[in-house]
Amino acid sequence: MGRRRNQRSPFQLDGLLILNKPSGPTSAACLNDIKHRLRQYKIGHGGTLDPMAEGVLLVLLGNGTKLAPYLTGGTKTYSGTFRLGITTDTFDIQGEVLKECPVDATPGDVEREILFWKELTEQEVPAYSAAKHQGKPLYALAREGLETPVKTKPIVVSHVEVLDANPLNAAFRVSCSAGTYIRSLVHSLGTRMGCGAALTSLVREASEPFRLEQAYSLEDVLEHPELFPERVIPLRDTLPHWPRFRLTEPLAGLVMNGSWLPVADQPGTLLAGELGDQAMLLGPDDEPLALVEAKLQDGKPRWAILRGLWNRD
Repeated sequence: MGRRRNQRSPFQLDGLLILNKPSGPTSAACLNDIKHRLRQYKIGHGGTLDPMAEGVLLVLLGNGTKLAPYLTGGTKTYSGTFRLGITTDTFDIQGEVLKECPVDATPGDVEREILFWKELTEQEVPAYSAAKHQGKPLYALAREGLETPVKTKPIVVSHVEVLDANPLNAAFRVSCSAGTYIRSLVHSLGTRMGCGAALTSLVREASEPFRLEQAYSLEDVLEHPELFPERVIPLRDTLPHWPRFRLTEPLAGLVMNGSWLPVADQPGTLLAGELGDQAMLLGPDDEPLALVEAKLQDGKPRWAILRGLWNRD
């Protein structure tokens, strides 16, 4: 018999696994392998990668899935390669080739256009993407041969580095806002240069605040289940860039009853902060209680509860 609805698996962990996703499988397939083979039935992610892409995939486990809104929005850093002279329907090398053109470009031309990415404030959403139109993913419309609407989205490109300006095998590194399509950056470059371009490889090197050096390969994770618990970052450490406050038992009880705690105005003291600050509250046992944000309540700054983290299972 299967597990009863809402029954927590005794093997379920709460926290974050930094996975080095391999090129090939979908992000969902990687999560399904972990879900079923390691019995992590409550599982999510902090931003997917295309099948061709590899690198940092934040896998959220148990109560860690509650952190998705606070981990998906961080800056992402990628390195990749592309080829000029080819246009595909997916904007990468795995798509159907729509057009091939001769390339009349110098390394200087390529370098200039890569650096131009930093000037972009919006981009075209690929037809083969999970973005939705009238409730249906664009990729589903495209696969059915239906016309897909041209959608654009705002982006911020904070850093661009040219690693190789060879027109047939250009390489780059870019840091950008969450949700930026790197293959769209490449496609737009090919359009500006008049010859087309397709992404040929992509590695996510960082998903703020976590980096590839901290990641474990999917094969290693699945082959060594006995090491899995020590590879999962505990829930209290999943937002290392947020301040943490350890509460007394009475204050912890107030939080668990939904109370907003006063914001202290003395730096370095318990519950100190300013309006707009975000923090994690811990109980006396160092276990996470809640994510909070300093907001006004009745004209006074208080820590508003964004999300409770204690285990109700």
